[in-house]
Amino acid sequence: MRSSIRTCLLTLIFCCAAATASAQNATPSSCPAILQHTFARLQDEKPQALCQYAGKVVLVVNTASFCGFTPQYKGLEALDQKYRSRGLVVLGFPSNDFAQESGSNKEIADFCESTFGVKFPMFTKSSVRGPDANPLFKELAQVSGTTPKWNFYKYLIARDGKVVESYSSLTSPDDRGFVRDVEKQLAVSPN
Repeated sequence: MRSSIRTCLLTLIFCCAAATASAQNATPSSCPAILQHTFARLQDEKPQALCQYAGKVVLVVNTASFCGFTPQYKGLEALDQKYRSRGLVVLGFPSNDFAQESGSNKEIADFCESTFGVKFPMFTKSSVRGPDANPLFKELAQVSGTTPKWNFYKYLIARDGKVVESYSSLTSPDDRGFVRDVEKQLAVSPN
């Protein structure tokens, strides 16, 4: 009896492990292609699948700690907080492409949280333009026809994964036209 219970438990464990591995390697059909990327989270460098944001309105922003636009962190956090319950998520990607983000990932994370109270998802420092751009920014450039011209360049992605618009660094998170675009996308029902 004990032997058969043990065999059943081992079979169950093996099946669960195989199903979990299969699910982790699968590309969910409900996840738009633009989100089928995994990046390390800034705070602990643990891998995060962007597919977890499928069905949400996603605002992708390249960031830097030592830029004239760095105070936009505060507005981005306010935007994320205000609209999170309606389905918005802001994703921050620190980059030193414009020589204004020289710190380590830990230093960037500490700076963002202590200076601006950033709680929206941030990812480890990477390139956002040129041949070394991370895969998401390569795809955003291809789909939108534009690459970040400076820090705090923004891409708005609809719930269905289509890139709606890109915005220059000069567009602040509280810009009326920009907020109107975000609200318009939030008004679209998730599938």
